[in-house]
Amino acid sequence: MQQTSLHAVHVAAGAKMVEFGGWHMPVQYGPILDEVRQVRARTGLFDLGHMGRFRFSGPDAVAFVDKIATCFCAKIPVDSIRYGLLCKPDGNPIDDVLVYRGQDDVFMVVNAGNAVADMEWIQKHAADFDVKIEDQTAELAMLALQGKGSEAVLQKIVTDLDLSKVGYYKSGFGTLSGMPNVRISRTGYTGEDGFEIYFPDGESARIWNELLEAGGPDEIKPIGLGARDTLRLEAGMPLFGHELGDAMNPIEAGLNFAVSFKEEKGDWIGRTALADCKENPTKKLMGLTTDGKRAPREGYGLFIGDRQVGTVCSGAISPTKECNIGTSYFPLDVAVAGTEIEMDIRGKRQAATVCELPFYSRPKN
Repeated sequence: MQQTSLHAVHVAAGAKMVEFGGWHMPVQYGPILDEVRQVRARTGLFDLGHMGRFRFSGPDAVAFVDKIATCFCAKIPVDSIRYGLLCKPDGNPIDDVLVYRGQDDVFMVVNAGNAVADMEWIQKHAADFDVKIEDQTAELAMLALQGKGSEAVLQKIVTDLDLSKVGYYKSGFGTLSGMPNVRISRTGYTGEDGFEIYFPDGESARIWNELLEAGGPDEIKPIGLGARDTLRLEAGMPLFGHELGDAMNPIEAGLNFAVSFKEEKGDWIGRTALADCKENPTKKLMGLTTDGKRAPREGYGLFIGDRQVGTVCSGAISPTKECNIGTSYFPLDVAVAGTEIEMDIRGKRQAATVCELPFYSRPKN
């Protein structure tokens, strides 16, 4: 099992460690619901060293990414970021990714459990392109600060970059605690304001500790994968293997914004199948809420009478909404906010209601 360079730091802090995507990662440092509240109210610090980090350079870097990804890389402004997917010819995703457009390169962040397969698939399709593909996962650390105080905390150790001028899904390069040319992006997976930072992996423990010291023990706390999952679910963000995967395509998942059918993008892997799905969808990803005692859990059946209308993809107790929440794909006649359904829990039924996603959107300043 792989370990990030912060593994010893997590263990020393008393984190509960679990296997995730082939990595030994902290699932929680304290109560998960308290960690969720910390990020919503203040600031959380996340180790994302398990995520894959790829760099594409050379004359065909942009054209190649446009061949394999659903977003339109050539139209991304320099220092901007787009969410996209890598799809098979049948339109079902191999992974969902973040694509960073640089002046002379393209940077891509992929999911931990898919990174090896992603790289193999990417290299398989690169033969006709003049592109250099580098796996920078081992050499670059990746941390995230998420929450209302993230900008103020991070700015304390960043120079040469005014973070207030880095917009949402934009990136820049600054000096991080004396290290020049560090990539800093205003992105995240929690629904809150926040940043993701990339720097030499050997500096991970130093930067982790400096960030905690910069914020102080009340303002910033380390946060595990358990809270991260609840945070992203509240924000309606999909998790690969739950809301995305085989037979769960981006169109029916409501990710049309990440799929470009513009003619000037040309053909790309999965385009024909997804264009057909756009015209003839059969199901839709929706949320569900229940006030019952049991939170939705992956695999629970959802029914209207004797008709099974869905299966829970993800579920959790939501401290922000003060109810139990989940996601499921429903047939179009059921995928209507307000539809009353029942959740089957080992033969017992609990009332639930279909709703739109997301469950939570942060207030706009």
